[in-house]
Amino acid sequence: MYLPRPHLNLRFKDESTLRRRREMHLTLPRLNKIPMNYWLMKSEPDTFGINDLRNRATQTEPWDGVRNYQARNMMRDEMKLGDLVFFYHSNCELPGIVGIMEIVKEGYPDCSAFDPDDKHFDPKSDAEQPRWFRVDVKYVKTLSRNLSLKELKNHPELADLALVRRGNRLSIMPVSKDQWEFILRLE
Repeated sequence: MYLPRPHLNLRFKDESTLRRRREMHLTLPRLNKIPMNYWLMKSEPDTFGINDLRNRATQTEPWDGVRNYQARNMMRDEMKLGDLVFFYHSNCELPGIVGIMEIVKEGYPDCSAFDPDDKHFDPKSDAEQPRWFRVDVKYVKTLSRNLSLKELKNHPELADLALVRRGNRLSIMPVSKDQWEFILRLE
């Protein structure tokens, strides 16, 4: 079961420390004691897919444009540096988990909400009291195959995964450690 953890303001002095932490979390069983959350974030591949993230110069991108309060709260309050995220392609021919990302910058105001020329503009949001937040994600890997929604629904071990429950349309959702590890074994 997913439990939010208290805010940890973890900062690493160098890239190698961050890289070592990422490698430790990708291997089973976990070797460190630092609490971690796991997530799933959806994006339409025609808009921004796993290959777009992989092809960025730094393989890093702000995850902006989220306009749902529950998803905003998760990005603002619960996503922490080093958390791992499944990248999920949605609204496409074969929706499914296609890769893994890492949170490399914790929640901060989504400036796209302040720009009247941006498609995510929100006139009720301002820099003094931002309404919307984003996180920065970094590409970790592309899975060897698409773990389709249809396949995920066929595993009783994932019955409590928000993604497979009827009516769940959130673009960001928590994944328990057990669910995360089970999904990784499917690859």
